Amino acid sequence: MMPNQKNIMLRFSFIILVMVLIGIAIICKAGVIMFAERQYWKDVADRFVKENVTVRPTRGNIISSDGQLMASSLPEYKIYMDFMINKRKGETEEEEKTRLKLQHIKDSVLYANLDTICKGLHEIFPDKSAAFFKQHIKNGRKKESRSWLLYPKRISYIQYKEAKRLPVFNLNKYKGGFHEQAFNQRKKPFGSLAMRTLGDMYPDIEQGAKNGLELSYDSILKGRNGITHRQKVMNKYLNIVDIPPVDGCDIITTIDVGMQDIAEKALVDELKEINATVGVAILMEVQTGDIKAIVNMTKCNDGIYREIRNNAISDMMEPGSTFKTASILVALDDGVITPETVVETGNGVYMMHGRYMKDHNWHRGGYGTINTTKSLMVSSNIGVSRLIDDHYHDNPEKFVRGLHRVGIATPLDLDIPGAGKPNIRIPNKDLSNWSRTALAWMSIGYETQIPPINTLAFYNAIANNGVMVKPRFVKSIVKDGQVVEDIAPEILNPAIASPKAISEIQTILEKVVSEGLGKKAGSKQFHVSGKTGTAQVSQGKAGYTNGTRRYLVSFCGYFPSQAPKYSCIVAIQKPGLPASGGLMAGSVFSKIAERVFAKHLAQDLKEAKDSTSILIPDVKNGDISAAHYVLNRINVNSSGVSEQSTEGKPVWGNVTSNPDNVLFNKKDINNKLVPSVIGMGAKDAVYLLESMGLKARITGIGKVKSQSIPAGNTLRKGQTIQLRLN
Repeated sequence: MMPNQKNIMLRFSFIILVMVLIGIAIICKAGVIMFAERQYWKDVADRFVKENVTVRPTRGNIISSDGQLMASSLPEYKIYMDFMINKRKGETEEEEKTRLKLQHIKDSVLYANLDTICKGLHEIFPDKSAAFFKQHIKNGRKKESRSWLLYPKRISYIQYKEAKRLPVFNLNKYKGGFHEQAFNQRKKPFGSLAMRTLGDMYPDIEQGAKNGLELSYDSILKGRNGITHRQKVMNKYLNIVDIPPVDGCDIITTIDVGMQDIAEKALVDELKEINATVGVAILMEVQTGDIKAIVNMTKCNDGIYREIRNNAISDMMEPGSTFKTASILVALDDGVITPETVVETGNGVYMMHGRYMKDHNWHRGGYGTINTTKSLMVSSNIGVSRLIDDHYHDNPEKFVRGLHRVGIATPLDLDIPGAGKPNIRIPNKDLSNWSRTALAWMSIGYETQIPPINTLAFYNAIANNGVMVKPRFVKSIVKDGQVVEDIAPEILNPAIASPKAISEIQTILEKVVSEGLGKKAGSKQFHVSGKTGTAQVSQGKAGYTNGTRRYLVSFCGYFPSQAPKYSCIVAIQKPGLPASGGLMAGSVFSKIAERVFAKHLAQDLKEAKDSTSILIPDVKNGDISAAHYVLNRINVNSSGVSEQSTEGKPVWGNVTSNPDNVLFNKKDINNKLVPSVIGMGAKDAVYLLESMGLKARITGIGKVKSQSIPAGNTLRKGQTIQLRLN
């Protein structure tokens, strides 16, 4: 072998050996990584990549028919402090020294800014003093807490952002230690208004809905989850969206906030007056079935009336005399009686198949001989039961089938969970489930169970000339301002009775209010039709006489009688006497009807104009370009601002009004001086101040009366100005 060849072979062998050794080293290192250091590198990877992170969508809003926000999802936060530098498992002595050095720096920065931080926290959360926060933070540091709760309650997004601006807190959470826990909380701007109908969410919104419309439309409101993963790219952490979340749709309800407020106030005032235990009021639009207001009030142990359960749709109780209308309508529709059919009620006490039946005035001698119309006008138990018993005693099934035909027993299949279904017993062929007195007592509202909303739907059908519509709680489903689904009114029965029978019962119901026991439900402004109800409430197995007697007083009807717009039921449960559906429930009905009717009266302003009238509106200082635009569109004379100067930009100035026109006086804004916002509305004042780098805090309503920093002072950005409105 030549010397050169020998050297080549040696070099080649050396290279091979080196490569083998490197390969062995790689394999060994891989083994160490796979087994000995597996957890360490897994932790490192988790810091760089986080897979399949669920992104929650924003839950849709619930909105009233008049555009008011009734339920919305808003973020809430709990804020924490991590006082410690992270200690890594198995750290070296050098790493420990570095960590302790960084910990000293972190503590120094915190204590150097502690007074500023605590003062800022006190301004954000005035219920806690700066001294409290100072001691509280020191306690957290002393305990070396990694997650020290800074404030005991959940805070709003605005409060969180303000806290995030404070020294140290404005650093990233790994450097400064400030971090938060976010919650998606359901809020109701109108508090308890229609609370049981809207429904509730569990404390953590992610747990879903509990009841009401929230539960019925949960799949529409909640949207769909998205998925992201977190990855470090070029030394920055990025959230990369794999599947974007789909926010929930909004639902537009039929509820009118103003009408809801009217109904609730009228009902609660009466409940307090008569010491009632439960009260219900429902207002329905006749033609559409839209529920404009629904109130459910229960007296709690502290004496306060609250919405505890949806009694309006779930209470299964004997309705009493409001049921008599259905009984008479069946007989009118069958043609067995007329409004003039005569019935003998005697002295107010009548033996009905071995059981005494009494009229409410039996101690005054009864009503004697009366006709069908008078029987409903005075709510005669004997009159109604005799009319029905005389014609259906031998065939009670025909009568009960008639009740189903006229719609009083129709299941409504409502959007809200927990709704009851009417329970009206149908006699067997052999009458084994039927007593001799069953028909008579059923005809006057006993031996049946009807939820209040079913009774209302029946009366609403009478008001609607026999057309029964389903009560509607939701009008449409909206996404990003666009209607994705309209929920049209649903007709349950196009004709509950013949036109003749409907016309006859309409006339009778108007007389009940104008001449009968329902006078308290009437109004001097328009005609009302309806029927009173007073029923003793059964105590279950104990019957009607055991312990304190309870009564259900009610009134159900519609208004105005000639062209019905709304139907309404008021039902109140109370202990002991006196108990009167006409006086107690009827007076609530009247208040609701008159206030709702007044709310929708439209009168021409010109009719009220005389020679001394001043029809110039009160115009505030501020953005006079906007005021000029509005006045121009309603044909009110104004001067001082031209159309060319209002091209979408605010024009600041003052306003002077006289009987003939409005005079605008423009003023220049010096960006170095605090402007005057006296006489402005809150919106304009806040906009102007914040556009100049100032903060505004407002108390009161109306126009700005005073400002804490006078106009003309040198402007310092970040200053807070207190504004008093009047």
